[in-house]
Amino acid sequence: MTRVAAIDCGTNSIRLLVADADPATGEFTELDRRMQIVRLGQGVDRTGRLAPEALERTFAACREYAEVIAEHGAHRVRFVATSASRDAENRAEFVRGVVDILGVEPEVISGDQEAEFSFTGATRELVGSGLDRPYLVVDIGGGSTEFVIGEERVRAARSVDVGCVRMTERHLVSDHRSSHPRIADRPTAAQIAAMEADIDAAIDLAGQAVPLTEARTLVGLAGSVTTVAAIVLGLEEYDSTAIHHARISVDQVRETTRRLLGSSHAERAAIPVMHPGRVDVISAGALVLLKIMERTGAREVVVSEHDILDGIAWSVA
Repeated sequence: MTRVAAIDCGTNSIRLLVADADPATGEFTELDRRMQIVRLGQGVDRTGRLAPEALERTFAACREYAEVIAEHGAHRVRFVATSASRDAENRAEFVRGVVDILGVEPEVISGDQEAEFSFTGATRELVGSGLDRPYLVVDIGGGSTEFVIGEERVRAARSVDVGCVRMTERHLVSDHRSSHPRIADRPTAAQIAAMEADIDAAIDLAGQAVPLTEARTLVGLAGSVTTVAAIVLGLEEYDSTAIHHARISVDQVRETTRRLLGSSHAERAAIPVMHPGRVDVISAGALVLLKIMERTGAREVVVSEHDILDGIAWSVA
Protein backbone atom coordinates (compact mmCIF):
# COMPACT_ATOMS: atom_id res chain seq x y z
CA MET A 1 0.00 0.00 0.00
CA THR A 2 1.18 3.51 -0.81
CA ARG A 3 -0.02 6.51 1.20
CA VAL A 4 -0.77 9.30 -1.22
CA ALA A 5 -2.18 12.81 -1.12
CA ALA A 6 -4.09 14.33 -4.01
CA ILE A 7 -5.07 17.98 -4.28
CA ASP A 8 -7.50 19.27 -6.88
CA CYS A 9 -7.53 23.04 -7.22
CA GLY A 10 -10.34 24.22 -9.45
CA THR A 11 -12.07 27.48 -10.24
CA ASN A 12 -14.37 27.38 -7.21
CA SER A 13 -12.95 24.92 -4.69
CA ILE A 14 -9.74 23.27 -3.54
CA ARG A 15 -9.97 19.70 -2.27
CA LEU A 16 -7.67 17.24 -0.56
CA LEU A 17 -7.74 13.45 -0.45
CA VAL A 18 -5.29 11.37 1.60
CA ALA A 19 -5.58 7.64 1.00
CA ASP A 20 -3.80 4.30 1.06
CA ALA A 21 -3.90 2.75 -2.41
CA ASP A 22 -2.69 -0.51 -3.92
CA PRO A 23 -2.94 -0.55 -7.72
CA ALA A 24 -2.12 -4.27 -7.82
CA THR A 25 -5.18 -5.29 -5.81
CA GLY A 26 -7.43 -2.27 -6.38
CA GLU A 27 -7.65 -1.71 -2.63
CA PHE A 28 -8.31 1.91 -1.69
CA THR A 29 -8.71 3.24 1.85
CA GLU A 30 -9.71 6.86 2.28
CA LEU A 31 -8.08 8.51 5.30
CA ASP A 32 -9.03 12.16 4.94
CA ARG A 33 -11.16 14.05 2.40
CA ARG A 34 -11.91 17.74 2.75
CA MET A 35 -12.91 20.75 0.69
CA GLN A 36 -12.78 24.53 0.92
CA ILE A 37 -14.44 26.99 -1.43
CA VAL A 38 -11.79 29.59 -2.23
CA ARG A 39 -13.15 30.93 -5.56
CA LEU A 40 -9.69 31.01 -7.15
CA GLY A 41 -11.33 31.87 -10.46
CA GLN A 42 -12.91 35.06 -9.11
CA GLY A 43 -12.99 37.52 -12.03
CA VAL A 44 -10.66 35.50 -14.28
CA ASP A 45 -13.17 35.40 -17.13
CA ARG A 46 -13.33 39.23 -17.01
CA THR A 47 -9.73 40.22 -16.15
CA GLY A 48 -7.60 37.28 -17.25
CA ARG A 49 -5.79 37.40 -13.89
CA LEU A 50 -6.04 35.67 -10.50
CA ALA A 51 -7.20 38.23 -7.94
CA PRO A 52 -4.89 38.87 -4.94
CA GLU A 53 -7.62 38.02 -2.44
CA ALA A 54 -8.42 34.79 -4.32
CA LEU A 55 -4.76 33.78 -4.21
CA GLU A 56 -4.58 34.44 -0.47
CA ARG A 57 -7.71 32.34 0.20
CA THR A 58 -6.17 29.52 -1.82
CA PHE A 59 -2.80 29.76 -0.07
CA ALA A 60 -4.52 29.69 3.35
CA ALA A 61 -6.21 26.43 2.37
CA CYS A 62 -2.87 25.06 1.12
CA ARG A 63 -1.29 25.79 4.51
CA GLU A 64 -4.05 23.80 6.24
CA TYR A 65 -3.65 20.93 3.77
CA ALA A 66 0.12 20.86 4.29
CA GLU A 67 -0.48 20.21 7.99
CA VAL A 68 -2.94 17.39 7.24
CA ILE A 69 -0.55 15.75 4.78
CA ALA A 70 2.27 15.90 7.34
CA GLU A 71 0.06 14.46 10.09
CA HIS A 72 -0.85 11.47 7.91
CA GLY A 73 2.67 11.00 6.61
CA ALA A 74 1.69 10.77 2.95
CA HIS A 75 4.64 9.57 0.90
CA ARG A 76 3.61 11.01 -2.44
CA VAL A 77 1.75 14.24 -3.20
CA ARG A 78 0.25 15.43 -6.47
CA PHE A 79 -1.31 18.87 -6.89
CA VAL A 80 -3.44 19.35 -9.99
CA ALA A 81 -4.72 22.77 -10.99
CA THR A 82 -7.51 23.14 -13.48
CA SER A 83 -9.49 25.76 -15.38
CA ALA A 84 -8.84 29.05 -13.55
CA SER A 85 -5.06 28.65 -13.43
CA ARG A 86 -4.96 27.55 -17.08
CA ASP A 87 -6.56 30.85 -18.06
CA ALA A 88 -4.68 33.30 -15.82
CA GLU A 89 -1.86 35.59 -17.00
CA ASN A 90 -0.29 35.59 -13.51
CA ARG A 91 -0.34 31.84 -12.95
CA ALA A 92 3.40 31.95 -12.13
CA GLU A 93 2.53 33.75 -8.89
CA PHE A 94 0.11 30.94 -8.05
CA VAL A 95 2.73 28.29 -8.80
CA ARG A 96 5.36 29.97 -6.59
CA GLY A 97 2.96 30.21 -3.66
CA VAL A 98 2.00 26.54 -3.85
CA VAL A 99 5.62 25.40 -4.10
CA ASP A 100 6.58 27.52 -1.07
CA ILE A 101 3.78 26.03 1.04
CA LEU A 102 3.53 22.41 -0.10
CA GLY A 103 6.91 21.74 -1.70
CA VAL A 104 5.32 20.44 -4.90
CA GLU A 105 4.67 22.25 -8.14
CA PRO A 106 1.05 22.40 -9.26
CA GLU A 107 0.45 20.70 -12.57
CA VAL A 108 -1.73 22.85 -14.77
CA ILE A 109 -3.28 19.98 -16.68
CA SER A 110 -5.11 20.10 -19.98
CA GLY A 111 -8.85 19.67 -20.19
CA ASP A 112 -8.36 16.23 -21.72
CA GLN A 113 -6.15 15.12 -18.81
CA GLU A 114 -8.73 16.51 -16.40
CA ALA A 115 -11.41 14.46 -18.15
CA GLU A 116 -9.38 11.26 -17.94
CA PHE A 117 -8.80 11.66 -14.19
CA SER A 118 -12.51 12.35 -13.68
CA PHE A 119 -13.50 9.24 -15.63
CA THR A 120 -11.11 7.00 -13.69
CA GLY A 121 -12.24 8.33 -10.32
CA ALA A 122 -15.94 8.11 -11.13
CA THR A 123 -16.17 4.75 -12.89
CA ARG A 124 -13.54 2.55 -11.26
CA GLU A 125 -16.11 1.16 -8.80
CA LEU A 126 -19.04 1.05 -11.27
CA VAL A 127 -17.73 -1.97 -13.14
CA GLY A 128 -19.98 -4.87 -12.15
CA SER A 129 -22.65 -2.54 -10.73
CA GLY A 130 -25.21 -3.48 -13.36
CA LEU A 131 -25.23 -0.01 -14.92
CA ASP A 132 -25.09 -0.13 -18.70
CA ARG A 133 -22.03 1.02 -20.63
CA PRO A 134 -20.74 3.15 -22.19
CA TYR A 135 -20.66 5.69 -19.38
CA LEU A 136 -20.78 9.42 -20.11
CA VAL A 137 -19.07 11.24 -17.24
CA VAL A 138 -19.75 14.98 -16.92
CA ASP A 139 -17.70 16.95 -14.42
CA ILE A 140 -19.34 20.37 -13.96
CA GLY A 141 -16.72 22.62 -12.43
CA GLY A 142 -16.50 26.32 -11.77
CA GLY A 143 -14.84 27.34 -15.04
CA SER A 144 -15.19 24.33 -17.29
CA THR A 145 -17.15 21.13 -17.83
CA GLU A 146 -15.51 17.88 -18.90
CA PHE A 147 -17.34 15.34 -21.06
CA VAL A 148 -15.80 11.89 -21.30
CA ILE A 149 -17.24 8.66 -22.66
CA GLY A 150 -15.92 5.15 -22.32
CA GLU A 151 -16.46 1.61 -21.21
CA GLU A 152 -13.61 0.48 -18.95
CA ARG A 153 -11.26 2.99 -20.54
CA VAL A 154 -11.71 6.44 -22.01
CA ARG A 155 -12.88 6.46 -25.63
CA ALA A 156 -13.27 10.20 -26.20
CA ALA A 157 -13.15 13.37 -24.10
CA ARG A 158 -13.61 17.12 -24.43
CA SER A 159 -13.40 20.03 -22.01
CA VAL A 160 -15.49 23.14 -22.69
CA ASP A 161 -15.51 26.54 -21.02
CA VAL A 162 -18.83 26.49 -19.21
CA GLY A 163 -19.05 26.11 -15.45
CA CYS A 164 -21.07 27.48 -12.56
CA VAL A 165 -18.71 30.37 -11.76
CA ARG A 166 -17.98 31.31 -15.38
CA MET A 167 -21.70 31.35 -16.31
CA THR A 168 -22.59 33.33 -13.19
CA GLU A 169 -19.90 35.97 -13.74
CA ARG A 170 -20.58 36.19 -17.47
CA HIS A 171 -24.37 36.50 -17.34
CA LEU A 172 -25.61 37.25 -13.82
CA VAL A 173 -23.33 40.12 -12.82
CA SER A 174 -24.91 43.57 -12.78
CA ASP A 175 -21.80 45.78 -13.19
CA HIS A 176 -18.73 44.23 -14.81
CA ARG A 177 -16.74 47.47 -14.38
CA SER A 178 -16.88 47.33 -10.58
CA SER A 179 -14.04 45.71 -8.61
CA HIS A 180 -16.77 43.94 -6.61
CA PRO A 181 -19.48 43.24 -9.20
CA ARG A 182 -22.96 42.45 -7.88
CA ILE A 183 -24.61 39.13 -8.76
CA ALA A 184 -28.27 39.28 -9.75
CA ASP A 185 -30.55 37.99 -7.00
CA ARG A 186 -33.03 36.37 -9.38
CA PRO A 187 -31.99 35.98 -13.04
CA THR A 188 -34.21 37.56 -15.65
CA ALA A 189 -35.61 35.56 -18.57
CA ALA A 190 -33.07 37.26 -20.83
CA GLN A 191 -30.17 36.30 -18.55
CA ILE A 192 -31.34 32.69 -18.39
CA ALA A 193 -31.70 32.58 -22.18
CA ALA A 194 -28.16 33.94 -22.59
CA MET A 195 -26.78 31.26 -20.24
CA GLU A 196 -28.70 28.57 -22.13
CA ALA A 197 -27.26 29.77 -25.45
CA ASP A 198 -23.72 29.60 -24.08
CA ILE A 199 -24.32 26.15 -22.60
CA ASP A 200 -25.90 24.84 -25.82
CA ALA A 201 -22.94 26.11 -27.85
CA ALA A 202 -20.53 24.37 -25.44
CA ILE A 203 -22.46 21.09 -25.66
CA ASP A 204 -22.34 21.37 -29.46
CA LEU A 205 -18.56 21.77 -29.20
CA ALA A 206 -18.24 18.78 -26.87
CA GLY A 207 -20.39 16.73 -29.22
CA GLN A 208 -17.88 17.21 -32.04
CA ALA A 209 -15.42 15.01 -30.13
CA VAL A 210 -17.65 12.94 -27.84
CA PRO A 211 -20.64 10.89 -29.14
CA LEU A 212 -22.94 12.18 -26.40
CA THR A 213 -26.10 10.29 -27.37
CA GLU A 214 -24.37 6.89 -27.44
CA ALA A 215 -24.06 6.80 -23.64
CA ARG A 216 -26.22 4.34 -21.72
CA THR A 217 -25.43 5.77 -18.26
CA LEU A 218 -24.86 9.44 -17.39
CA VAL A 219 -22.58 9.97 -14.37
CA GLY A 220 -22.48 13.44 -12.83
CA LEU A 221 -19.61 14.81 -10.74
CA ALA A 222 -18.67 17.83 -8.64
CA GLY A 223 -20.40 20.25 -6.30
CA SER A 224 -23.20 21.52 -8.55
CA VAL A 225 -24.36 17.95 -9.21
CA THR A 226 -24.03 16.72 -5.63
CA THR A 227 -25.80 19.81 -4.28
CA VAL A 228 -28.72 19.36 -6.69
CA ALA A 229 -28.90 15.70 -5.62
CA ALA A 230 -28.90 16.64 -1.93
CA ILE A 231 -31.77 19.08 -2.54
CA VAL A 232 -33.76 16.46 -4.48
CA LEU A 233 -33.20 13.92 -1.70
CA GLY A 234 -34.49 16.42 0.87
CA LEU A 235 -31.45 16.05 3.12
CA GLU A 236 -31.33 18.14 6.27
CA GLU A 237 -27.53 18.07 6.20
CA TYR A 238 -24.98 17.07 3.61
CA ASP A 239 -24.56 13.27 3.63
CA SER A 240 -22.05 11.97 1.10
CA THR A 241 -23.11 8.36 1.74
CA ALA A 242 -26.72 9.11 0.78
CA ILE A 243 -25.65 11.16 -2.25
CA HIS A 244 -23.03 8.76 -3.64
CA HIS A 245 -24.62 6.75 -6.49
CA ALA A 246 -28.04 8.34 -5.99
CA ARG A 247 -30.08 8.29 -9.20
CA ILE A 248 -31.82 11.58 -9.93
CA SER A 249 -34.35 11.89 -12.76
CA VAL A 250 -34.36 14.62 -15.38
CA ASP A 251 -37.76 15.79 -14.10
CA GLN A 252 -36.32 16.18 -10.59
CA VAL A 253 -33.35 18.14 -11.96
CA ARG A 254 -35.69 20.33 -14.05
CA GLU A 255 -37.88 21.17 -11.05
CA THR A 256 -34.89 21.87 -8.79
CA THR A 257 -33.29 24.10 -11.44
CA ARG A 258 -36.55 26.03 -11.85
CA ARG A 259 -36.75 26.48 -8.08
CA LEU A 260 -33.14 27.69 -7.80
CA LEU A 261 -33.42 30.13 -10.70
CA GLY A 262 -36.55 31.59 -9.12
CA SER A 263 -35.11 31.88 -5.61
CA SER A 264 -33.48 34.86 -3.94
CA HIS A 265 -30.01 34.72 -2.43
CA ALA A 266 -31.56 34.43 1.04
CA GLU A 267 -33.86 31.59 -0.03
CA ARG A 268 -31.00 29.62 -1.57
CA ALA A 269 -28.82 30.23 1.48
CA ALA A 270 -31.59 28.84 3.69
CA ILE A 271 -31.54 25.44 1.95
CA PRO A 272 -30.09 23.13 4.64
CA VAL A 273 -27.49 21.43 2.41
CA MET A 274 -26.31 24.59 0.66
CA HIS A 275 -22.64 25.41 1.18
CA PRO A 276 -22.27 29.19 1.63
CA GLY A 277 -19.76 29.31 -1.22
CA ARG A 278 -22.26 27.81 -3.68
CA VAL A 279 -25.23 30.11 -2.98
CA ASP A 280 -24.43 32.52 -5.83
CA VAL A 281 -23.38 29.93 -8.41
CA ILE A 282 -25.64 26.91 -7.85
CA SER A 283 -28.39 28.16 -10.19
CA ALA A 284 -25.99 28.29 -13.12
CA GLY A 285 -24.51 24.90 -12.19
CA ALA A 286 -27.95 23.29 -12.04
CA LEU A 287 -28.81 24.77 -15.44
CA VAL A 288 -25.66 23.27 -16.97
CA LEU A 289 -26.65 19.84 -15.63
CA LEU A 290 -30.23 20.18 -16.89
CA LYS A 291 -29.17 21.24 -20.39
CA ILE A 292 -26.76 18.28 -20.61
CA MET A 293 -29.49 15.85 -19.59
CA GLU A 294 -31.95 17.31 -22.07
CA ARG A 295 -29.47 17.35 -24.94
CA THR A 296 -28.22 13.80 -24.34
CA GLY A 297 -31.68 12.37 -23.71
CA ALA A 298 -30.65 11.02 -20.31
CA ARG A 299 -33.61 10.10 -18.15
CA GLU A 300 -31.50 10.12 -15.00
CA VAL A 301 -28.06 10.99 -13.72
CA VAL A 302 -26.04 8.72 -11.41
CA VAL A 303 -24.36 11.02 -8.91
CA SER A 304 -20.81 10.21 -7.84
CA GLU A 305 -18.87 11.58 -4.90
CA HIS A 306 -15.75 10.01 -6.41
CA ASP A 307 -14.30 12.11 -9.16
CA ILE A 308 -11.11 13.77 -10.41
CA LEU A 309 -9.64 13.75 -6.89
CA ASP A 310 -9.83 9.94 -6.74
CA GLY A 311 -8.39 9.71 -10.25
CA ILE A 312 -5.45 11.89 -9.20
CA ALA A 313 -4.86 9.69 -6.15
CA TRP A 314 -4.77 6.54 -8.30
CA SER A 315 -2.33 8.22 -10.69
CA VAL A 316 0.02 8.93 -7.80
CA ALA A 317 -0.19 5.37 -6.50
